[in-house]
Amino acid sequence: MTKGLKSKICEYLANHYYLNLATISPEGRPMAHTMAYVSESEIVYLATNKNTRKVQNIMQNPQVAFTVDEDDPDWFNMQALQVEGKASIVADENEMREVGEIMAAKFPVIADLPPDPDTIMIKIEPETVYYLDYSIEFGHRDNITY
Repeated sequence: MTKGLKSKICEYLANHYYLNLATISPEGRPMAHTMAYVSESEIVYLATNKNTRKVQNIMQNPQVAFTVDEDDPDWFNMQALQVEGKASIVADENEMREVGEIMAAKFPVIADLPPDPDTIMIKIEPETVYYLDYSIEFGHRDNITY
């Protein structure tokens, strides 16, 4: 089941575009951020301005959570991911270049944007992932720890 669940998680991440990222402010207040993302297996990458609140929050506390889901009113067919993980700023130039290519392939609109020296890449490595699939049974979820 573990290998099958990992495959389902990777496929789900690859076939969606946006996530809802939760961070904690230095004052302990939760914040939610809607973000476009790309994934490489179960690892998620986000591009953002280095001066954003989410970056400031991650620098203070790298523990984050996010959801990826469908916007479907049918509760009995809901599928979604709930992920708890650790965020970091990508510093490796090769990794940034590779992820940039993946991002440009998934979001072609960014190819025409001029380079922004204030843009950084955030990497989120999962610690626990819950895969919700209410088509199996209402409230059904499987989980895996990485």
